Amino acid sequence: MIIQKQYKFYAAHRNEELQDKCRNLHGHRYGIVCHFQVQRTGSYSTLFSDFDDKIGPFLKEYYDHGMLINVSDPLYATLKNHMEVHGEDLKLREFQGPTSVENLAHQLFTEITQMGFELVRLDVQETDTSVISYDRNDWERDNAAQVFSQTEPVKATS
Repeated sequence: MIIQKQYKFYAAHRNEELQDKCRNLHGHRYGIVCHFQVQRTGSYSTLFSDFDDKIGPFLKEYYDHGMLINVSDPLYATLKNHMEVHGEDLKLREFQGPTSVENLAHQLFTEITQMGFELVRLDVQETDTSVISYDRNDWERDNAAQVFSQTEPVKATS
């Protein structure tokens, strides 16, 4: 059986590798739809709140109103220096590669899976007309190819 849950968060990013409008700092209202494989063990399988109690606070703490940034982006060093000099604490979600929607899908798939959920597919909506569907096969293939990895361990909230 599949349970589907939806979440939203706002975040800024840029893709410094591109030579188009996405090279500029800009933001999105990201929408994610999680598709979980669950097993019925009586009258129900999993409470919706089991997902919400972990995923909602995690997205709020680490993603919402933050900036997704590649640690190799020259802007990253500038922002870190700014934070040190001015004592500001900007919310930076570090990536080991470009902050493309594909890499965001991989990172979120990893983090949600590490929370103990059996995620089978993740849809990430970047704009009103652009959605990527990322499934367990994509995730396993990307992990085997080591195309992307996180900089810090996932901290799932209880």
